[in-house]
Amino acid sequence: MAGSTKQLPAVSTRAQTRESGTFTRSTSGSQSLERGLQLLRSFRVGVPVLGNAELAERTGLPRPTVSRLTRSLVDAGFLAYDHESRGYRLTVAVMSLAQAFRYDVPVIDIALPLMKKVAEGEKINVGLAVADQSEMVYLESVRESRRGVFRRAEQGSRFPMELTAGGRAYLAGLSAAQRDIVMKMLAARHASHWARIRREIDEAGRGIARDGYCVASWQPGLTAIAAPLVAPDRSLYSVSIGFHLASGQQQELVQRYAPMLLELVDDIRVSWERRHRS
Repeated sequence: MAGSTKQLPAVSTRAQTRESGTFTRSTSGSQSLERGLQLLRSFRVGVPVLGNAELAERTGLPRPTVSRLTRSLVDAGFLAYDHESRGYRLTVAVMSLAQAFRYDVPVIDIALPLMKKVAEGEKINVGLAVADQSEMVYLESVRESRRGVFRRAEQGSRFPMELTAGGRAYLAGLSAAQRDIVMKMLAARHASHWARIRREIDEAGRGIARDGYCVASWQPGLTAIAAPLVAPDRSLYSVSIGFHLASGQQQELVQRYAPMLLELVDDIRVSWERRHRS
């Protein structure tokens, strides 16, 4: 028929996921499930029990909604009610999920010996982290205590993405579309200070593009440098080195440790690719 146009078949969301590396589906998600997972994310090391009021404050959800969700999570076996504390605690079901994740991420076993070698040889802190929404989570961290004894920080410990070298390196490794999504979440969290934080994040991104690493001093007396690490399966991580310094030492120590950081990232990547091919 004259003037008619032939419609091209729609690209499937699975094909879009493969091409973009970003999960895409046309079906809508479950809001109740998302809210329930928000509650589970509220628990932290050192805060084992939370009541409905605390969960509502941490998530911004209404108290009646929290009450319904905690009931469902108790029934499903993910939360248990602590009668003495009058609050909820995580159950062993969460540990099983964590272990399933732990043994499905080969980078941890590959990276730890290499991280320990650098940390113990230089008496510095070395961390491997990944993002959980707008926060970073340590998969491994070898840290120097005040007594000079090296220890592994708790797996699962969280730290800010927007304020740290590890988080800013991770942001620099994201695609433009992925970074835009995360930056909107971060902007909402820092309404009054966002302009300054955004400038620091942008500067870190330029540092990554120019030198392969970025620098940040989040905790007093401690400076960190970090670089993104892309896995063979395109998963993104950050590797960081942290060190204590006296006044005027930052440039000297950054120049000392930056080559070690970049070599460590390369060693982890090469070892991972070798295992991936075998």
